[in-house]
Amino acid sequence: MDQSDKRNELEQTETAFGDSSVPGSPSGQNVPEASPGEPGSNGASPPAPGAGKSKAGKEAVEWVKALAIAGVLVVLIRWLLFNPFIVDGESMQPNFWNGERIIVNKALYDIRKPKPGEVIVFHVPDEHRDYIKRVIAVGGDTVKVQGDDIYVNGTKIKEPYLESTYEEMHASGQLYNEEKWSSDFPNETFPDGKVPDGMLYVMGDNRPNSKDSRMIGYVPIDRVVGRAELVFWPLDKIKYIGKGY
Repeated sequence: MDQSDKRNELEQTETAFGDSSVPGSPSGQNVPEASPGEPGSNGASPPAPGAGKSKAGKEAVEWVKALAIAGVLVVLIRWLLFNPFIVDGESMQPNFWNGERIIVNKALYDIRKPKPGEVIVFHVPDEHRDYIKRVIAVGGDTVKVQGDDIYVNGTKIKEPYLESTYEEMHASGQLYNEEKWSSDFPNETFPDGKVPDGMLYVMGDNRPNSKDSRMIGYVPIDRVVGRAELVFWPLDKIKYIGKGY
């Protein structure tokens, strides 16, 4: 075989192997093509269609659940433990003013009974409304009101929540609790000065202008809504008043 025949045979052999080679790979080395569904060059499977949307949907559902639970808790706390109340009128001035919003603790008196000095909210069925007043005496106590002096079981009580008001009025030669038939207790309407068991004797801080036990009599404990805990509105009047002042 001469030189030209050998050259032709060699070219045919290279052409045959070149059809199955990939540029950049050694001549004659086959590289299989990746079939659909097989891992890519980094070995990771491509994300399934809609995987991102599915995760976002689950997160949205979790948020809805959390908000629903929070809403239920707010309702339970409000109706079972605490309740907002709007002061209506001037009977508790100068310590509580008309239009102020307060938080009433409804659970406290399920644990214990009201104490003197505490401010309570209670139902008045005859008037279809609630009152806010201060507890002066409880069942078994004897009460006597003479002008600005209040005696419980024969001892004059201290009223730090009205101390400055008394001083101002007395300095001008006046009584804070104006002299009139209904200002003292016992009086024409309620001559008995002993508080029955299960009852409370209450008074408003605005002694000259308060419809309280001097006029409406004793308040049954089972009508008490709860204790005034906090003034939360207006913002510049925010204060804790659980102990009464």
